Amino acid sequence: MIRKKTKLRNINLIPVFIFLLAAAFYLVLEQPLLSEKQVSHSFVPVVEVYDGDTVGVIINTKREKVRLTGIDAPETGQPPWGAKAKQYLNTLVGEAGRQVKLEFDVEQRDKHGRILAYLKTPDGKHINLFMVKNGYAVLYTVPPNVRYANELAAAQTEAREKKSGFGAIRG
Repeated sequence: MIRKKTKLRNINLIPVFIFLLAAAFYLVLEQPLLSEKQVSHSFVPVVEVYDGDTVGVIINTKREKVRLTGIDAPETGQPPWGAKAKQYLNTLVGEAGRQVKLEFDVEQRDKHGRILAYLKTPDGKHINLFMVKNGYAVLYTVPPNVRYANELAAAQTEAREKKSGFGAIRG
């Protein structure tokens, strides 16, 4: 009889253990990538430019895709601007020594699991803004990530007025 009670106690603890393990994984995965303090002082290496609004970086030894917040660039398969946008982003990242600071807004990841961030160079250049200002991307805000919406809108207007890149195309 004593053995049966012990077995029953062990069986009842299994769901509790599974619940606690699942809760721990959830808490770990839901933690911010970096704290605001770390972000303001840390640069990460860019290891790949996928297109005009997505790069690959290394954070804590893990390769992550970063979607540039607040902008949209043509996909690489959309000639000719897709390839041009990718090349311009690659140039901006290259001029920064392939090191960028990630600045987060309210949401840090999109529905595809990519990091959402504004990219800044060591000399303070706002890469997202330069992509729009020079006509290689357009304003694309998804609330609640709207920190630089006004600046990006002004950059888009400037690109259209200067007839820079595809920013000259009205649509």
